[in-house]
Amino acid sequence: MSSGIDADIALDAAVVLSLGMTRLLGHGAGLAGRGAEALAELAAGRAEARAAALAEVRTHERALREAVERDARIAALAGTRAKLGAEVPLPDRLDPAGRSAAELTAWCAATDPVLDEAERRLSEHLAAQVGTQIFGVPAEGLAAGVADGAPRAGDVREHLERIVARLLPDAEEAERRDVAEAARLLAGAATPADAEAVLQEVRLRIQEANRRTRERRDEERRRAAERDAAEQAEAERRYVLDSITTAFEDMGYEVQAGFETLTAEDGTVTLTKGAWPDHSVRMRVDDAAHVRASMVRERPAESEDDRRVDVEREREWCEAFEAARDRLAGEGIRSEVAWRLEPGVRELPVSAEARQTRGRAGQRERSRERHK
Repeated sequence: MSSGIDADIALDAAVVLSLGMTRLLGHGAGLAGRGAEALAELAAGRAEARAAALAEVRTHERALREAVERDARIAALAGTRAKLGAEVPLPDRLDPAGRSAAELTAWCAATDPVLDEAERRLSEHLAAQVGTQIFGVPAEGLAAGVADGAPRAGDVREHLERIVARLLPDAEEAERRDVAEAARLLAGAATPADAEAVLQEVRLRIQEANRRTRERRDEERRRAAERDAAEQAEAERRYVLDSITTAFEDMGYEVQAGFETLTAEDGTVTLTKGAWPDHSVRMRVDDAAHVRASMVRERPAESEDDRRVDVEREREWCEAFEAARDRLAGEGIRSEVAWRLEPGVRELPVSAEARQTRGRAGQRERSRERHK
């Protein structure tokens, strides 16, 4: 072992999946039941039982994500329904807590066709609104001249509404206005060819509006995925930090600067012991994947006896770190030491706080000497 350590961390799949499940369920940090069982099987060395538990966690996590996606779609369609003032039924949103994977999967399968039908009816409602806006006021080109070959208003309106029904219901207000403005040109259509030209322009504008709407949907999904990844990374880091804190506290160390406030700090914490008046360990956890630690002195070494004590403290810390690694492995946190510095190889550095205090004291002493 060493007093200077650089280690890579890898979380067990059961931890990663279980943390994802607890996030999606809206709970705090911690493991879902089957994830904890999978870790227990891992610690006990029961590979077959662990594989079965882990497979169940994966299935449940996947079903949970599917249910959350449907829930978000229900919320989005409810917002569209409110904007359009439409009377379109929607399924109730689901609280996935306590639901089995089979229940979640069955709910998703039953909900999908209902949501598809709701989206279709919202599009039809939007198309009817556009038709009403255009044909609600008599239009000269459509109300007169039928005998002279002008298009019939009823036929044109029906055709228009079929086309406008293709407009996605969550298109932006500006895009709906753009489609409606093109459709209003039907009022001046004197011949079927004129009407068809206007309808073609409506089709093109709907295609463009739908393209932009799908791009917005994709962008929203991308942002949601980024938020999900960031939240997952934070949950994983929090799990690692909480586990490390508990492991070292149980071995008699004090964790200063608090892992709990690490998000507001630079990622560095200090481990101390009551029997270590002159020594501490500085540890830095980057994300949930990397740990660096080294022992430092709180004051400069002044004798060979100080340096002998340094080596003793370094060996004590090394043994504690190995014990912590074994304990953390049982909690699904594996670590691989990438770099180490053996005890006694180099003189321990002095902590930055001690150097600053010593520097300020030296400055005060020199100032007093100048004023004598």
